Amino acid sequence: MPSGRRLIGLDRSGPPPAATRKGEPLRPWTLPNAIGFARLALVPVFLVLALRSDDGRTASATVLFAVAAGSDYLDGLVARLTGQYSRLGTLLDPFVDRLVIVSGVVVAWKFHLLPRWGLAVLAAREVLVLAVTQVGLRRGLDIEINWVGRWAVWRRMFSFWLAMVSVTWSAKAFFFAGLAMTLAATVLYVRDFGRALARPSTSG
Repeated sequence: MPSGRRLIGLDRSGPPPAATRKGEPLRPWTLPNAIGFARLALVPVFLVLALRSDDGRTASATVLFAVAAGSDYLDGLVARLTGQYSRLGTLLDPFVDRLVIVSGVVVAWKFHLLPRWGLAVLAAREVLVLAVTQVGLRRGLDIEINWVGRWAVWRRMFSFWLAMVSVTWSAKAFFFAGLAMTLAATVLYVRDFGRALARPSTSG
């Protein structure tokens, strides 16, 4: 049984679990992956309900977004509790997080729930990170998500949820805090990717 700090995700010291490393089998049929698949399935349903509403603030869509965003922590917790780590889980979790955030951007943009210039910056960032991730995967590189990025994800998701329940001033506060942290995390992410990309050439 992992320690309390490791169990709740505060202690991430040491190498990643062997089952999550590149070259390992995907192992899709695990409980944490089932949570990831459920989160993934909620995204299109949320978009349909929200985009069909008059103002993007329908209760059903807001609840679905809260479940899809809030359960981000759950799959990692279950993996640590059960030891059911997998390569697919390592790839699936950030992908679903990105989809949840992009779905929030789409709804917030359409109904002017948050400043559009900030949403455009966030959307451009997600496209950049997606492109960098794809290049990394093709070259067999794994880039660890940094702590700034982890905390930024929660602030972004929470800002979208607040905007959907019409708490406008606090939604903007969380949004801009999350955006600033996101940009800082992106700089670190691209820096680490550049170092990982250069490593094979320097060793060869």
